[in-house]
Amino acid sequence: MVLAGRESNFKSKKQQKAPRTGANIEVLNVQAEKCSTIRQTEIQVDGKTIVVKSGRMAKQAHGAVEVYCGDTMVLVTCTESKNPREGIDYFPLLVDYEEKLYAVGRVPGSFGRREGKAPDKAILTSRLIDRPIRPLFKEGYRNDVQIVATCMSADQETPPDTLAMLGASFAIELAGLPFAGPVGAVRVARVGGNLVGNPSYEQLDESDLDLVVAGTENSIMMVEAGCKLVSERDVLAAIDYGHQIIKKQIEAQKQFVKALGIEKKDMAAPEANARLRQILEEKATEKLKASMASVTDKMVRQALLDEAKQAVVDTIAALPEEDELKTVSGAALREALEYYEAELMRFQVLDTGMRADGRRCDEIRPITVETSVLPRAHGTGLFTRGTTQVLSVATLGIGSDAQRLDSIDPQTEKRYMHHYNFPGFSVGEVKPMRGPGRREIGHGALAERAIIPALPSHEEFPYTIRVVSEVLESNGSTSMASTCGSSLALMDAGVPLKTTIGGIAMGLILEGDRFAILSDIQGLEDFLGDMDFKVTGSRDGITALQMDIKIEGISIEIMRVALEQAKRGRIHIIDKMEAALPGPRKELSTWAPRIITINIPQEDIGTVIGPGGKMIRRIIEETGATIDIEDDGTVLIGSVDSAGGEAARDWIVRLVKKVQVGGVYIGKVTRIIPAGAFVEILPGKEGLVHISQLENRRVEKVEDVVSIGAKVIVKVKEIDEKNRVNLTMKGVSPEEREACEKNG
Repeated sequence: MVLAGRESNFKSKKQQKAPRTGANIEVLNVQAEKCSTIRQTEIQVDGKTIVVKSGRMAKQAHGAVEVYCGDTMVLVTCTESKNPREGIDYFPLLVDYEEKLYAVGRVPGSFGRREGKAPDKAILTSRLIDRPIRPLFKEGYRNDVQIVATCMSADQETPPDTLAMLGASFAIELAGLPFAGPVGAVRVARVGGNLVGNPSYEQLDESDLDLVVAGTENSIMMVEAGCKLVSERDVLAAIDYGHQIIKKQIEAQKQFVKALGIEKKDMAAPEANARLRQILEEKATEKLKASMASVTDKMVRQALLDEAKQAVVDTIAALPEEDELKTVSGAALREALEYYEAELMRFQVLDTGMRADGRRCDEIRPITVETSVLPRAHGTGLFTRGTTQVLSVATLGIGSDAQRLDSIDPQTEKRYMHHYNFPGFSVGEVKPMRGPGRREIGHGALAERAIIPALPSHEEFPYTIRVVSEVLESNGSTSMASTCGSSLALMDAGVPLKTTIGGIAMGLILEGDRFAILSDIQGLEDFLGDMDFKVTGSRDGITALQMDIKIEGISIEIMRVALEQAKRGRIHIIDKMEAALPGPRKELSTWAPRIITINIPQEDIGTVIGPGGKMIRRIIEETGATIDIEDDGTVLIGSVDSAGGEAARDWIVRLVKKVQVGGVYIGKVTRIIPAGAFVEILPGKEGLVHISQLENRRVEKVEDVVSIGAKVIVKVKEIDEKNRVNLTMKGVSPEEREACEKNG
């Protein structure tokens, strides 16, 4: 196959035009002049005004804007290095989203009282900014570019992430970089059946859809969504609604930049090395095609790729020293080999309908499912799909195990957490074991979001839940394998999920007007394809969606085809999962804590806690249970040993139990005085049995009837005006005595 001279969409893509519909948006006139100090434009989105200013802050950055909506303000800057970075085969873009707690008038809670490691939400926002803009920089551009978005004011009504995304495009345009933008970004919710652009946090709480979409004037570049089992049709409608808003944002940017007279830098794409291409075709084609001839083993494919590369390296090494190919860097050789491999793979799919591992475009790799793998874990799910394998492990805890959040977001704690780990051995590599990177945090957040709509309410299941997904083998779609593994682990732990949740990653090969949608993509198709489109949900609806594009966008029609094909694949995967575990187990794991919930009056919370926490510590030490008390008086008692939990419950019930006149109690004599004996009838509550009330006869000496530590049955005779309890041991009927002894 001779591909030289044939334009490939792997390098350069034609934008797809999306259908246009109306949206409730108005763009105000750009208030900008090239000679003015501060320039400003305003964009109306469903009754909210976004104000973008430039020329006041960060003027030494190559592009800088302040983006306002309500009292939320994000400063976004763009800076470019003077010279390209040598010896690399990628675009060195760095995006940082910074949260400052002064934005909400709060001092950081850390020991040093300053912002430290970025919270997960900030890292996820950095990824949101990066994903739609990275593919739009010109091919071969190697200058370092840094985008810094700093949230300086947060009204905790308007989410700042989409403002930062919009500001990034403005800043890049102002810097005049070789960028195929501008892009717009908007969040879409559905409140009361109506779609709303850039909703408030309150509206998001009422919505069954939280969708962030970014794109160019004609195409969608990125989608990130969390849904409460929403249909594919409704998700597409929300994406289309968001795209209409994006078009107006882009028009505002064009007017703004035009008014300032800014022109983009002209950068020609690097020319392909014709002689290197010829060597690739002659020496690497056979091995590359062999690696795509129904090879299912990733290690076998990698060995063939290594042989292809070595054949090219050996050929270049045999050339005369003065030959110009001797100067080709390793990075340039890798890049050329990657492009050639991509062309072979892409046209094989489009021309034959067969993928590198022999599957049809809509075929799912073989799936195996196991549960209860780890004997002491509360729940486990081992999910294997082809040569991708993930072990998810669920742990149940009590309320105090919830994660406390110290960020500008209104959410202050998380009761469900998903953590994703990707060790080097999963891809046969040596890699230091460090903390989670941006990729791990992003994949973990996606699988976490996928499961949340299926979780029971806190009232139904008052546990804190943590799931850890360990990637044991990786060959594409590990985040979706983590979603499937998490669902299995939770059901294995006895968590009453509303429905089984599965996930699938879809890919795309697009060349001109021809395209192929690939179900359950493997690593090769993710790396060399045009799209990574992840969809999670039940049989009936979507719970999470994440789409990234490596080209200049796709149309709504392609997304529609991908969603329909993804639904068929998702149901196939759920069938396999439910064949192994049809639903949540009826009983919790032997090793999971049992939680007993009781409610006490709010005024009695201090009684249970005791001075300096003395009483609650005593209960915990003596029963072995864990105890959480919420502000409304809800008490959660957790214990693996049911006897310990019941003992703690009984203790707390006795502590808050009110002494009633006429009530009969078993008490312990704590003190003796000449006038009578003090008896503790409830924890911390004593009453006096006067010497005349000890027996139905005259008693000369209290010690003749009772002794310290003795258990006695008493009745409350009266509670006087000073709240003193007067008891009697006389007049307790045989029936009352028997009932008291029976109830302890």
